[in-house]
Amino acid sequence: MKCTIDHLREHLLTSLGMTTPQRVPDLPELQRSQWSPEFEQLQRRRLIMGAFRYGLLDDQKAAGGNGYDNVGSLIRRAKLYQATGNLEHLVDIANLAMVEFVTGEHPARHFAANDDGEHTERA
Repeated sequence: MKCTIDHLREHLLTSLGMTTPQRVPDLPELQRSQWSPEFEQLQRRRLIMGAFRYGLLDDQKAAGGNGYDNVGSLIRRAKLYQATGNLEHLVDIANLAMVEFVTGEHPARHFAANDDGEHTERA
């Protein structure tokens, strides 16, 4: 008898047009393989330094924002990464996205999980 995860997996694979299911790893393998401890460590180190420059994230959240253009800065850094290949920019982009998530001031700010059909294209 199929368990819930088997039904969900089958539905997901079918919706992706995959008629022959690929090996689907279990949750512990996914948790291990879908993350980079090195990237996280670099993020945390830079966020700690950012506390000295910009103040504590908790204080920025309590103040209702931080007054910085986080989105504009992450877009600029994405262009810099594209031009230079410097991985530091990727770490900064991730941190800016998190800071915007926590302290953002966008007037229509919300979270609505959905599959909008936007997916990364193959190079």
